[in-house]
Amino acid sequence: MNVRTLCLGVLTMGEASGYEIKKEIEEGLFSHFIEASFGAIYPALTQLLAEGLLTVRAEEQTGRPDKKVYAITEAGRRALAKAIAVIPVKDKYKSEFLFQMLLQQFISPDAMLAAIDKQIADLRGDLAKIAECASAEQPLAGAAFVAQYGHVVLTASVNYLEHKRAELAGGPRVAAAE
Repeated sequence: MNVRTLCLGVLTMGEASGYEIKKEIEEGLFSHFIEASFGAIYPALTQLLAEGLLTVRAEEQTGRPDKKVYAITEAGRRALAKAIAVIPVKDKYKSEFLFQMLLQQFISPDAMLAAIDKQIADLRGDLAKIAECASAEQPLAGAAFVAQYGHVVLTASVNYLEHKRAELAGGPRVAAAE
């Protein structure tokens, strides 16, 4: 997937400015897919606009320049459908935490436990965000599938880390995540 496709996907939910698209990619429903900087989003929007896949309108703002608000066209919806109709490439998973665990013999047991605790806390935060999104009405049909998939994967990760943490700490296993 590329930034163009991601922008088209975000705009299926409604009109948005470049800033709002970036926020949705960083913090919203689209935050689990690919990263995109403003330096990639704005050129993609310009190109999509030139190809007739988007429309743009200026929205007045008090004391600031007009905001450009983008909307997807029917041609944009067809282009999106075509772009996502292909079998996706293998997911890439990058993790500083896993790098640290790979080389754990070079850190103290306390540092390793602290890293595991932080990872568990981060994963629990992600689980809470998924629960929050799942409880909200979602305009996309696949939102439930994505939320359930994320819940299963993250819950398994939390359970594994809690088990490993208990082994390393020499204490009883912590109750599993829901």
